[in-house]
Amino acid sequence: MTETDHDESNNNLLKEDKTEDKSEQTRKSRKKKRLLREAKEADKRGVCYMSRIPPHMDPLKLRQILSQYGDIERIYLSPENPAAQLHRKRAGGFRGQQFSEGWIEFTKKGVAKRVANMLNGEQIGGRKRSSFYYDLWNIKYLSKFKWDDLTAETAHQNAEREQKSALELAAAKRDRDAYRNQVDMSRQISAKAERLGKKQKVNPDSDVTTIQQELKVVRKFPQTQPFTESSSDKKSQLSKDILAGVFSSL
Repeated sequence: MTETDHDESNNNLLKEDKTEDKSEQTRKSRKKKRLLREAKEADKRGVCYMSRIPPHMDPLKLRQILSQYGDIERIYLSPENPAAQLHRKRAGGFRGQQFSEGWIEFTKKGVAKRVANMLNGEQIGGRKRSSFYYDLWNIKYLSKFKWDDLTAETAHQNAEREQKSALELAAAKRDRDAYRNQVDMSRQISAKAERLGKKQKVNPDSDVTTIQQELKVVRKFPQTQPFTESSSDKKSQLSKDILAGVFSSL
């Protein structure tokens, strides 16, 4: 390869690097513009809150009902407590999924305000055969509330729920270990009693109190040995000798 060809290859590489840098900058600028546009559109949206979701209503049915009043971006319905769902199923009630509360995001704040003011406290209506025909709307417009606030709150609740479940699991493990220890101790005492019973059958003249003492579980703790009379006498004698030595030196 000549020197000219080497220079041309280097120039081509430089041109390719510059082209890649320009394309990367172009992608970043487009992404930034898209994020700014989405943020601007999000500022125009309004969120409504439903404090009660009628039975048998799901996000699809709710969207079908509210879409006639304005364009809807997103809907989130919070599932009911699993304990309440289990209790309802055992009682023979509705076995499907129910929801406790919900949030609806409209494309425009004005539409969200108008829908909340118009529907709150009114009968849902629709088809008379509908299970929520006689239910009332419990809907309110949330001023200065964004959808991101809802996602942050949901994430916080999920974290608290996971932490609570972890603590409950740890407490259950401690109780299980304590129960196992008690069972093992009971088995040891029963085995010891069985051995002593066999021993008594072999030696019927053995003392009953001795067997009871062997069965009794004694906890031993380290104790300080008390002073005896001999030790006190030795101490007093030693102190007299020391005093005699002190006075004689004087």
